Amino acid sequence: MRRRAREAALGVLFQMDLGKLPLEEALDTVAGPEWSADDWALIVDLARGTREHLPAIDALISHVAEHWTLERMATVDRNILRMAVFELMRGGTPVGVVINEAVELAKRYSTEESGRFVNGMLGRIARQGVPPLVRQAADA
Repeated sequence: MRRRAREAALGVLFQMDLGKLPLEEALDTVAGPEWSADDWALIVDLARGTREHLPAIDALISHVAEHWTLERMATVDRNILRMAVFELMRGGTPVGVVINEAVELAKRYSTEESGRFVNGMLGRIARQGVPPLVRQAADA
């Protein structure tokens, strides 16, 4: 299920942010035979893509975060927002689905207030328009 994959990706991002683990080490903590190839690809894409585009993602979050700094946000909330913003920037998933999944993660892994906070932040970001990612072609 895609939600389980997002939960695992959140765990990876959390470990990278708070525990300062390198990406591959954090991915190893959630790796296992229970993941389908599609779900594992989603976990890796969300974790790697979020980290790869972190400066742009953090700038977008900071722009709409009235009276909040990224450092002041709860670690779980900050990483849910980062992952959701990456997913919005990447495209391919409806905005409503991305926001709903992020809110559900916040309610499950943080607080009820976090659900409202994440919903409000992502709603502001979606309304102002999310710039698409500019993927750089791999050099041969």
